[in-house]
Amino acid sequence: MTDSATAQAAIDAFRSDFERVRAEVEKVIVGQTRVVECALTALFAGGHVLLEGLPGLGKTELVKALARALHLQFRRVQFTPDLMPTDVLGTTVLNADDTGRYKLEFQPGPVFTQLLLADEINRATPKTQSALLECMQEGTVTTGGETRRLELPFMVLATQNPIEQEGTYPLPEAQLDRFLLKVDVPGLDRDGLNEVLLRTEEGHPAPPEQVVDGARILEARALLRDVVVAPPMRDYAVRLVLATHPHDASAPEEVQRFVRYGASPRAAQALLRTARVRALAAGRGHVSFADLRHFAREVLQHRVLLNYDGQAEGIATPALVDKIASTVREDAR
Repeated sequence: MTDSATAQAAIDAFRSDFERVRAEVEKVIVGQTRVVECALTALFAGGHVLLEGLPGLGKTELVKALARALHLQFRRVQFTPDLMPTDVLGTTVLNADDTGRYKLEFQPGPVFTQLLLADEINRATPKTQSALLECMQEGTVTTGGETRRLELPFMVLATQNPIEQEGTYPLPEAQLDRFLLKVDVPGLDRDGLNEVLLRTEEGHPAPPEQVVDGARILEARALLRDVVVAPPMRDYAVRLVLATHPHDASAPEEVQRFVRYGASPRAAQALLRTARVRALAAGRGHVSFADLRHFAREVLQHRVLLNYDGQAEGIATPALVDKIASTVREDAR
């Protein structure tokens, strides 16, 4: 078998795994094709996802369906104002052994899993929210002066409700930047809502089957490095990010007027990682301009901060990001 044939076989296997997991999740989740695609892309890219939407749109069910389709450890934490960092990370307790001697033992918290659902994350205080920073960025937990590594693959899927402000604590920019994607969960149309009722009230939907395990996900992640990103593609991702900065010459007029801070370097990395996953899921070993644009909204919208004028004018950051993606040219002129 030639090297090209081996590479194509690996690409085909990735595409097959991606579609199998998607099919299993969509046994439960109706009318959220884009949201499911984003969640799977982040999973294979090794990132985390923030799901934002109104109550009852299936955000929690999506994460639970994803957990059932994967042979991974899964835990859920319901974030509340009284939740403490130790409730998430774990704590050291004093226990007695069989001989009656006392010793300190670490009791791991729910973060010691592979797929963590942080439900309504903005209801917890900043102190508890920040407990996830090290976990999300480094894949480790440091307590009592000892650092413990989380089992890979590790992924956080957090949910939040955008309309309730009382009793909530907006995520700080540093934590938002740790999420590979921020996904807006839309409402269902007439056909979608009918299908939900048909499955839940009049039928017995088949639960998702476990089709991919952790070892296979790590193998798929290793394959991403082999996806070719030509210099013009890399430069296009850079120019997309720079166009979010108000003081950059390439920024559209709306960005210069309404944006205070543009996206961080993590945004450029996220554009490449998500584009690589999309290329493999399409059966290709190289990234295209369309791959880079495809997830631009989810990659950039939570990393672009509006200034006072932008907030006063009610500027929608997702629409602003779409404007940037449509105005940045594929060539560098």
